Amino acid sequence: MYDLVCIGASWGGLKAVGQVLTDLPAELDLPIAIAQHRHPDSQAETLAELLQAKTDRPVLDVEDKMPIASRHVYVAPPNYHLLVERGSFALSVDEHIQYARPSIDVLFETAAHAYGAGVIGIILTGANADGALGLARIKNAGGVALIQDPLGAARRTMPDAAIAATAADAILPVEAIGNFIYGLWVERAAVHEAAETG
Repeated sequence: MYDLVCIGASWGGLKAVGQVLTDLPAELDLPIAIAQHRHPDSQAETLAELLQAKTDRPVLDVEDKMPIASRHVYVAPPNYHLLVERGSFALSVDEHIQYARPSIDVLFETAAHAYGAGVIGIILTGANADGALGLARIKNAGGVALIQDPLGAARRTMPDAAIAATAADAILPVEAIGNFIYGLWVERAAVHEAAETG
């Protein structure tokens, strides 16, 4: 079974992330963690509130040691790195990576360490290379690497860097990502059920 969906975005990310959340079928019960580049002084609740308007899933600003619950959406607060531990999140104020805090690489790399093949990583629009190495780490750990088609991205630098860094499982228009995740989830659930019933 999958354990966690991780989404990274920068320039143009609010619209792209909102589209993915809108398109996810209601029955998909995976938790979702989001690292979106923002100005350090931006208000955390503003992004969470904007994304909440796109989904009926609870959207929460992460607090340190917050437990991970199914069907919830977790947003990295501005000026903090979001780290995944098994069963919970942690926050850090370590140095910026790729000029960013939160760093997508940090989210993805810690998720890969915590959950390995149970992670679905998604790189969306953005104007730098943050997330490319983290997505490669997810892929190398046995997880799934998805990338927004650069042709439809508000800024294609981030998707292009991710494509160069790893063998993506799929490169998709943002409108297709939600249903693709659902298909992965249904397929793995069926395999898991078949293995249990023998």
